[in-house]
Amino acid sequence: MTVCVCGLPKKALKSLLMETNSVPFSARPHSYISLALVLLYVVSSPCSASLLFNFYGASCPAAELIVSNTVRSASSSDPTIPGKLVRLVFHDCFVEGCDASVLLQGNGTERRDPGNRSLGGFQVIDSAKRNLEIFCPGTVSCADVVALAARDAVAISGGPQLQIPTGRRDGRVSAAANVRPNIIDTTFTMNEMISIFTAKGLSLEDLVVLSGAHTIGSAHCSAFRDRFQENSKGKLTLIDSSLDKNYANELTQRCPVDASDSVTVVNDPETSLSFDNQYYRNLVAHKGLFQSDSVLLDDNRTRNLVEDLANDQGRFFESWSQSFLKLTSIGVKTGEEGEIRQSCSMTNG
Repeated sequence: MTVCVCGLPKKALKSLLMETNSVPFSARPHSYISLALVLLYVVSSPCSASLLFNFYGASCPAAELIVSNTVRSASSSDPTIPGKLVRLVFHDCFVEGCDASVLLQGNGTERRDPGNRSLGGFQVIDSAKRNLEIFCPGTVSCADVVALAARDAVAISGGPQLQIPTGRRDGRVSAAANVRPNIIDTTFTMNEMISIFTAKGLSLEDLVVLSGAHTIGSAHCSAFRDRFQENSKGKLTLIDSSLDKNYANELTQRCPVDASDSVTVVNDPETSLSFDNQYYRNLVAHKGLFQSDSVLLDDNRTRNLVEDLANDQGRFFESWSQSFLKLTSIGVKTGEEGEIRQSCSMTNG
């Protein structure tokens, strides 16, 4: 079934949504729920671009399967891949929109900014693109591969199976100077995060829900070092009272003052390889890894939602489906805009 995000009449979408809702909630698989939520978002939101469900249905029918199989294969060999792919789509979409600008290599590109040097998963995107070029040359954009790979990374980690529209085109601009003003730093205050999310057309609820991506993945010690200070004995001591002391001790054992730059810590100390609502349970227990995590519980504007999501994984999955669709629709290029790159690391010329 092909659904035009901007072209299908709202009446038709609402009819399809009513049909979906006729199935008892408890009997619906995650993929069924996700489709209903996507349709609801489409009905209730203004059109931002001409993305289509099953965009490659005629031009490259196996496109999504090729991406999914590539992600699954890579993740079976390296269980850290899903977290890397989810992080990659955030860093792509928040800078220049979802146009694969983060994949471009060269002096002064986004990848050269210090905030992007720890990104990973590029080899998975490149592998999927190479396979797509064999079967459907010049057809599937790198931007769509990034979005689909992140979608699949969530699903294979136990999260919701989500249908997303495709048809994004690849950008030609990638500048390191555009990175820092547009991405969230782990030391940000709530107001700083809200400012960036609002500029991307995302709500306060989206901020809380999309932060749930930290239920998988890992971080370098420097990402949370601001929560500690070095004492006269060369040991790190906790200076952030919002962090659980026992958890803080675990972090300092893993990341002492002289820790190597290569040392990482999992974002979720309980279920680091599962996409679930444990992240919010960690926040309630004052075990958020980053300062930008902990403020979600500390701030009156978001505390109730954090607690609700900690108690209801189903609600988290439903909310994630809607917010992820919004994330992967930020600033997309469609139609004659941009290009379809032959190689994701360089423009066509």
